[in-house]
Amino acid sequence: MDKIIHINTISEGHAMLGLPSPKHPLISIVDVKDLLNTDYEDLRITMGFYMVSLKDGVSGSLGYGRNSYDFDDGVMIFTKPNQLISESSKEIEADAKGWVLFFHPDLIRTSELGKNIDSYSYFSYEVNEALHLSEDEKSILTDIIRKIEIEFSQNIDKHSQKLITSSLELLLDYCNRYYDRQFYIRTNHNQDLVSKFESFLKNYYQSDKPSELGIPSVKYCGEQLGMSPNYLSDLLKKETGKNAKDHIYYFITNKAKNQLLGSTNSVSQIAYDLGFEYPQHFSKLFKKQTGMSPVKYRTMN
Repeated sequence: MDKIIHINTISEGHAMLGLPSPKHPLISIVDVKDLLNTDYEDLRITMGFYMVSLKDGVSGSLGYGRNSYDFDDGVMIFTKPNQLISESSKEIEADAKGWVLFFHPDLIRTSELGKNIDSYSYFSYEVNEALHLSEDEKSILTDIIRKIEIEFSQNIDKHSQKLITSSLELLLDYCNRYYDRQFYIRTNHNQDLVSKFESFLKNYYQSDKPSELGIPSVKYCGEQLGMSPNYLSDLLKKETGKNAKDHIYYFITNKAKNQLLGSTNSVSQIAYDLGFEYPQHFSKLFKKQTGMSPVKYRTMN
Protein backbone atom coordinates (compact mmCIF):
# COMPACT_ATOMS: atom_id res chain seq x y z
CA MET A 1 0.00 0.00 0.00
CA ASP A 2 3.03 2.29 -0.01
CA LYS A 3 3.18 2.82 -3.76
CA ILE A 4 0.93 5.49 -5.27
CA ILE A 5 -0.23 5.01 -8.86
CA HIS A 6 -0.77 8.21 -10.85
CA ILE A 7 -3.38 8.01 -13.62
CA ASN A 8 -3.15 11.10 -15.79
CA THR A 9 -5.67 10.36 -18.53
CA ILE A 10 -8.99 8.60 -18.89
CA SER A 11 -7.38 6.21 -21.40
CA GLU A 12 -4.87 5.18 -18.72
CA GLY A 13 -7.76 4.67 -16.28
CA HIS A 14 -9.55 2.37 -18.73
CA ALA A 15 -6.36 0.39 -19.29
CA MET A 16 -5.84 -0.07 -15.56
CA LEU A 17 -9.43 -1.29 -15.19
CA GLY A 18 -9.03 -3.68 -18.11
CA LEU A 19 -11.67 -1.84 -20.13
CA PRO A 20 -11.70 -1.01 -23.86
CA SER A 21 -10.36 2.38 -24.89
CA PRO A 22 -12.80 5.23 -24.15
CA LYS A 23 -14.95 6.54 -27.00
CA HIS A 24 -13.94 10.09 -26.10
CA PRO A 25 -10.50 11.00 -24.71
CA LEU A 26 -11.85 13.49 -22.14
CA ILE A 27 -15.03 11.84 -20.85
CA SER A 28 -16.17 8.31 -20.16
CA ILE A 29 -19.07 6.52 -18.49
CA VAL A 30 -18.58 3.01 -17.14
CA ASP A 31 -21.39 0.73 -15.99
CA VAL A 32 -20.71 -0.72 -12.54
CA LYS A 33 -21.26 -4.21 -13.93
CA ASP A 34 -18.18 -3.69 -16.08
CA LEU A 35 -16.19 -3.42 -12.86
CA LEU A 36 -17.12 -6.93 -11.71
CA ASN A 37 -13.82 -8.45 -12.79
CA THR A 38 -11.57 -5.52 -11.97
CA ASP A 39 -9.10 -5.95 -9.17
CA TYR A 40 -7.57 -2.75 -7.87
CA GLU A 41 -8.06 -3.29 -4.16
CA ASP A 42 -5.25 -2.26 -1.83
CA LEU A 43 -3.95 0.26 -4.36
CA ARG A 44 -3.44 3.97 -3.69
CA ILE A 45 -4.37 6.03 -6.71
CA THR A 46 -4.45 9.63 -7.82
CA MET A 47 -6.30 10.61 -10.99
CA GLY A 48 -5.87 13.67 -13.17
CA PHE A 49 -9.61 13.98 -13.70
CA TYR A 50 -12.96 14.17 -11.91
CA MET A 51 -14.99 11.12 -10.96
CA VAL A 52 -18.71 10.99 -10.14
CA SER A 53 -20.11 7.59 -9.20
CA LEU A 54 -23.54 6.20 -8.41
CA LYS A 55 -23.33 2.72 -6.99
CA ASP A 56 -26.43 0.66 -6.21
CA GLY A 57 -25.83 -2.96 -5.33
CA VAL A 58 -22.18 -2.26 -4.63
CA SER A 59 -20.62 -2.29 -1.19
CA GLY A 60 -17.12 -1.87 0.06
CA SER A 61 -14.62 0.36 1.78
CA LEU A 62 -13.21 3.44 0.10
CA GLY A 63 -10.46 5.70 1.36
CA TYR A 64 -10.62 9.30 0.15
CA GLY A 65 -8.87 12.24 1.76
CA ARG A 66 -8.27 11.60 5.45
CA ASN A 67 -11.02 9.08 6.12
CA SER A 68 -12.17 5.63 5.10
CA TYR A 69 -15.85 5.00 4.49
CA ASP A 70 -17.84 1.76 4.28
CA PHE A 71 -20.29 2.50 1.50
CA ASP A 72 -23.46 0.63 0.61
CA ASP A 73 -26.35 0.81 -1.83
CA GLY A 74 -27.46 3.99 -3.53
CA VAL A 75 -24.71 6.44 -2.70
CA MET A 76 -22.98 9.03 -4.86
CA ILE A 77 -19.35 9.87 -4.33
CA PHE A 78 -17.50 12.76 -5.97
CA THR A 79 -13.74 12.96 -6.33
CA LYS A 80 -11.57 15.71 -7.80
CA PRO A 81 -8.25 15.57 -9.64
CA ASN A 82 -5.11 14.60 -7.73
CA GLN A 83 -6.94 13.43 -4.61
CA LEU A 84 -5.56 10.22 -3.09
CA ILE A 85 -8.03 7.34 -3.33
CA SER A 86 -7.77 3.79 -2.04
CA GLU A 87 -10.16 0.84 -2.02
CA SER A 88 -9.64 -1.89 0.55
CA SER A 89 -12.64 -4.02 -0.39
CA LYS A 90 -15.40 -4.22 -2.98
CA GLU A 91 -18.42 -6.46 -3.52
CA ILE A 92 -20.60 -6.03 -6.61
CA GLU A 93 -23.89 -7.94 -6.73
CA ALA A 94 -24.95 -9.62 -9.97
CA ASP A 95 -27.93 -7.26 -10.31
CA ALA A 96 -25.95 -4.15 -9.41
CA LYS A 97 -26.95 -0.86 -11.01
CA GLY A 98 -25.12 2.38 -11.36
CA TRP A 99 -22.35 4.07 -13.26
CA VAL A 100 -19.03 5.83 -12.92
CA LEU A 101 -18.47 9.08 -14.81
CA PHE A 102 -14.96 10.32 -15.53
CA PHE A 103 -14.32 13.73 -17.05
CA HIS A 104 -11.03 15.54 -17.57
CA PRO A 105 -10.57 19.22 -16.65
CA ASP A 106 -9.60 19.91 -20.28
CA LEU A 107 -13.15 19.02 -21.34
CA ILE A 108 -14.65 21.96 -19.42
CA ARG A 109 -11.70 24.35 -19.29
CA THR A 110 -13.13 26.97 -21.70
CA SER A 111 -16.78 26.58 -20.67
CA GLU A 112 -18.87 28.25 -17.97
CA LEU A 113 -18.74 24.99 -16.06
CA GLY A 114 -14.94 25.19 -16.09
CA LYS A 115 -15.10 28.66 -14.55
CA ASN A 116 -17.56 27.53 -11.87
CA ILE A 117 -16.44 23.97 -11.10
CA ASP A 118 -15.00 24.99 -7.73
CA SER A 119 -18.46 26.15 -6.62
CA TYR A 120 -19.53 22.48 -6.50
CA SER A 121 -18.05 22.12 -3.06
CA TYR A 122 -19.06 18.48 -2.65
CA PHE A 123 -16.02 17.50 -4.75
CA SER A 124 -14.05 18.35 -1.59
CA TYR A 125 -16.31 16.46 0.84
CA GLU A 126 -15.03 13.37 2.59
CA VAL A 127 -16.45 10.00 1.49
CA ASN A 128 -18.43 9.67 4.72
CA GLU A 129 -20.33 12.78 3.54
CA ALA A 130 -21.62 10.96 0.46
CA LEU A 131 -24.92 11.82 -1.19
CA HIS A 132 -27.80 9.37 -0.58
CA LEU A 133 -30.49 9.30 -3.26
CA SER A 134 -34.12 8.30 -3.59
CA GLU A 135 -35.20 6.06 -6.48
CA ASP A 136 -36.62 9.06 -8.37
CA GLU A 137 -33.39 10.99 -7.90
CA LYS A 138 -31.32 8.07 -9.17
CA SER A 139 -33.55 7.86 -12.23
CA ILE A 140 -33.23 11.58 -13.04
CA LEU A 141 -29.44 11.53 -12.80
CA THR A 142 -29.14 8.30 -14.77
CA ASP A 143 -31.25 9.80 -17.58
CA ILE A 144 -28.80 12.70 -17.81
CA ILE A 145 -25.88 10.28 -17.84
CA ARG A 146 -27.42 8.34 -20.73
CA LYS A 147 -27.88 11.56 -22.73
CA ILE A 148 -24.22 12.45 -22.15
CA GLU A 149 -23.17 8.95 -23.20
CA ILE A 150 -25.20 9.11 -26.41
CA GLU A 151 -23.73 12.52 -27.23
CA PHE A 152 -20.07 11.55 -26.98
CA SER A 153 -20.63 8.11 -28.55
CA GLN A 154 -21.96 9.46 -31.85
CA ASN A 155 -20.11 11.50 -34.46
CA ILE A 156 -18.67 14.62 -32.86
CA ASP A 157 -19.78 17.90 -34.44
CA LYS A 158 -19.63 21.59 -33.56
CA HIS A 159 -22.51 21.22 -31.08
CA SER A 160 -21.08 18.26 -29.15
CA GLN A 161 -18.83 20.13 -26.72
CA LYS A 162 -21.55 22.54 -25.62
CA LEU A 163 -24.20 19.83 -25.26
CA ILE A 164 -21.90 17.59 -23.22
CA THR A 165 -20.75 20.35 -20.86
CA SER A 166 -24.32 21.67 -20.48
CA SER A 167 -25.53 18.21 -19.52
CA LEU A 168 -22.64 17.83 -17.09
CA GLU A 169 -23.57 21.14 -15.49
CA LEU A 170 -27.21 20.02 -15.24
CA LEU A 171 -26.10 16.80 -13.53
CA LEU A 172 -23.99 18.68 -10.99
CA ASP A 173 -26.77 21.23 -10.36
CA TYR A 174 -29.19 18.41 -9.58
CA CYS A 175 -26.63 17.03 -7.14
CA ASN A 176 -26.52 20.45 -5.46
CA ARG A 177 -30.29 20.27 -5.08
CA TYR A 178 -30.16 16.75 -3.65
CA TYR A 179 -27.47 17.71 -1.15
CA ASP A 180 -29.70 20.62 -0.05
CA ARG A 181 -32.49 18.11 0.45
CA GLN A 182 -30.17 15.85 2.43
CA PHE A 183 -29.13 18.75 4.66
CA TYR A 184 -32.81 19.63 5.18
CA ILE A 185 -34.09 16.19 6.14
CA ARG A 186 -31.18 15.73 8.56
CA THR A 187 -31.89 19.04 10.25
CA ASN A 188 -32.00 17.64 13.81
CA HIS A 189 -28.66 15.92 13.32
CA ASN A 190 -27.25 19.05 11.69
CA GLN A 191 -28.43 21.26 14.55
CA ASP A 192 -26.52 18.98 16.91
CA LEU A 193 -23.43 19.55 14.77
CA VAL A 194 -24.01 23.32 14.88
CA SER A 195 -24.12 23.10 18.68
CA LYS A 196 -20.94 21.01 18.68
CA PHE A 197 -19.24 23.61 16.51
CA GLU A 198 -20.24 26.43 18.85
CA SER A 199 -19.07 24.39 21.85
CA PHE A 200 -15.81 23.68 20.08
CA LEU A 201 -15.17 27.42 19.59
CA LYS A 202 -15.96 28.12 23.27
CA ASN A 203 -13.61 25.36 24.45
CA TYR A 204 -10.91 26.50 22.03
CA TYR A 205 -10.94 30.01 23.46
CA GLN A 206 -11.03 28.75 27.04
CA SER A 207 -7.72 26.98 26.40
CA ASP A 208 -4.20 28.11 25.52
CA LYS A 209 -4.69 27.23 21.86
CA PRO A 210 -5.32 30.79 20.57
CA SER A 211 -1.84 31.85 21.71
CA GLU A 212 -0.32 28.60 20.47
CA LEU A 213 -2.16 28.06 17.19
CA GLY A 214 -3.79 31.39 16.42
CA ILE A 215 -7.31 31.87 15.07
CA PRO A 216 -8.85 28.48 14.28
CA SER A 217 -9.13 27.90 10.54
CA VAL A 218 -12.17 26.29 8.94
CA LYS A 219 -9.93 23.36 7.98
CA TYR A 220 -8.80 22.91 11.60
CA CYS A 221 -12.38 23.11 12.91
CA GLY A 222 -13.56 20.54 10.38
CA GLU A 223 -10.76 18.15 11.29
CA GLN A 224 -11.59 18.42 14.99
CA LEU A 225 -15.27 17.74 14.29
CA GLY A 226 -14.59 14.92 11.82
CA MET A 227 -15.83 16.80 8.75
CA SER A 228 -14.32 18.24 5.61
CA PRO A 229 -14.10 22.06 5.75
CA ASN A 230 -16.44 22.45 2.77
CA TYR A 231 -19.08 20.16 4.28
CA LEU A 232 -18.91 21.97 7.62
CA SER A 233 -19.24 25.34 5.93
CA ASP A 234 -22.12 24.23 3.69
CA LEU A 235 -23.94 22.61 6.61
CA LEU A 236 -23.69 25.78 8.72
CA LYS A 237 -24.80 27.92 5.77
CA LYS A 238 -27.91 25.79 5.27
CA GLU A 239 -28.78 25.76 8.97
CA THR A 240 -27.89 29.31 10.04
CA GLY A 241 -27.33 31.42 6.92
CA LYS A 242 -23.66 31.92 7.85
CA ASN A 243 -20.73 29.80 6.68
CA ALA A 244 -17.98 28.50 8.97
CA LYS A 245 -15.70 31.50 8.51
CA ASP A 246 -18.60 33.87 9.28
CA HIS A 247 -19.28 31.93 12.49
CA ILE A 248 -15.64 32.08 13.56
CA TYR A 249 -15.43 35.83 12.92
CA TYR A 250 -18.76 36.46 14.66
CA PHE A 251 -17.58 34.50 17.71
CA ILE A 252 -14.25 36.34 17.81
CA THR A 253 -15.94 39.73 17.47
CA ASN A 254 -18.31 39.05 20.37
CA LYS A 255 -15.41 37.87 22.50
CA ALA A 256 -13.51 41.01 21.58
CA LYS A 257 -16.48 43.20 22.57
CA ASN A 258 -16.59 41.54 26.00
CA GLN A 259 -12.87 42.11 26.52
CA LEU A 260 -12.96 45.69 25.27
CA LEU A 261 -15.73 46.59 27.71
CA GLY A 262 -14.90 44.19 30.53
CA SER A 263 -11.18 44.77 30.89
CA THR A 264 -8.55 47.48 30.68
CA ASN A 265 -6.29 45.43 28.43
CA SER A 266 -4.87 47.27 25.45
CA VAL A 267 -6.27 46.60 21.99
CA SER A 268 -2.97 44.93 21.09
CA GLN A 269 -3.15 42.59 24.09
CA ILE A 270 -6.75 41.66 23.27
CA ALA A 271 -5.69 40.95 19.69
CA TYR A 272 -2.89 38.63 20.84
CA ASP A 273 -5.22 36.89 23.34
CA LEU A 274 -7.66 36.16 20.51
CA GLY A 275 -4.95 34.57 18.38
CA PHE A 276 -4.07 37.42 16.03
CA GLU A 277 -0.43 37.66 15.07
CA TYR A 278 -0.74 41.34 14.23
CA PRO A 279 -3.06 43.77 16.09
CA GLN A 280 -3.86 45.66 12.88
CA HIS A 281 -5.44 42.51 11.45
CA PHE A 282 -7.69 42.33 14.50
CA SER A 283 -8.64 46.00 14.17
CA LYS A 284 -9.44 45.52 10.48
CA LEU A 285 -11.67 42.51 11.16
CA PHE A 286 -13.41 44.20 14.09
CA LYS A 287 -14.19 47.29 12.01
CA LYS A 288 -15.49 45.16 9.15
CA GLN A 289 -17.79 43.29 11.56
CA THR A 290 -19.03 46.27 13.60
CA GLY A 291 -18.47 49.34 11.46
CA MET A 292 -16.10 50.94 13.99
CA SER A 293 -12.58 50.45 15.31
CA PRO A 294 -11.97 48.68 18.66
CA VAL A 295 -10.91 51.98 20.23
CA LYS A 296 -14.06 53.77 19.07
CA TYR A 297 -16.25 50.87 20.24
CA ARG A 298 -14.67 51.04 23.71
CA THR A 299 -15.02 54.84 24.04
CA MET A 300 -18.66 54.82 22.82
CA ASN A 301 -19.74 52.15 25.27
